[in-house]
Amino acid sequence: MKITPEQRVTLHEFNNLTKSLSFNMYDVCYTKTKAEREAYIEYIDEQYNADRLTKILENVTEIIGAHVLNVAKQDFVPQGASVTLLVSEGPVVEVPTESYDESPGPLPESVVLSLDKSHITVHTYPEYHPVEGISTFRADIDVSTCGEISPLKALNYLIHSFETDIMTMDYRVRGFTRDIQGQKLFIDHEINSIQNYIPDEVKKLYDMIDVNIYQENIFHTKCKLKEFDLDNYLFGTTKVDLHPGEAEEITAKLTTEMDEIFYGKNIH
Repeated sequence: MKITPEQRVTLHEFNNLTKSLSFNMYDVCYTKTKAEREAYIEYIDEQYNADRLTKILENVTEIIGAHVLNVAKQDFVPQGASVTLLVSEGPVVEVPTESYDESPGPLPESVVLSLDKSHITVHTYPEYHPVEGISTFRADIDVSTCGEISPLKALNYLIHSFETDIMTMDYRVRGFTRDIQGQKLFIDHEINSIQNYIPDEVKKLYDMIDVNIYQENIFHTKCKLKEFDLDNYLFGTTKVDLHPGEAEEITAKLTTEMDEIFYGKNIH
């Protein structure tokens, strides 16, 4: 059944489709010495501690129109943090009007029930290369909703909440709901790519690859920053402090690190 963004569908009982967005980001940095590496890890732990991550997830909850039921958060030793929010759908007053080319509607005209099967989680993973001087920070955010609310509404906000060199995004719709005639609906909005929910000014900065399985409602997009200023990747030093040829060597190491993460394989 093909549904346009303008249509409203009256459902039998409630919308129990499960929509899941996995947002995976990497920040890459060059840390030449042990002291620089330790300072970078300390900076990341402070910049993305459990309290700040909780605020980010609370903002995501507000953006998608959900309500926080419970918060669990933890800062780990020696590094890393995790936050989990249990959220409910809550009442929907009107059809959402904002979109990035595509809208995660339509909404049914039937009564909306509050559900407690939705959650938002984030886990962080700072780490470093034992030899090459590369340090990376990874954050995994999962937004899983049950009902009409869509996690795609928060994608732009998530992109701007982290310093992202590489992004991997997966969006899946599971289950089915029924209209009043009993016909199954396996998705309740039109989508052909996650890229349609990313603003053009952001897409211009990244090389992007899509792998989509439309008949299964599975969508995958990964992005790698096209260009970067080396000064933004040096921790505790600048380009003017480097020896002749060192800037080119570090740039090559950073580029290889990004390529390996982007393509998912070691490059020798």
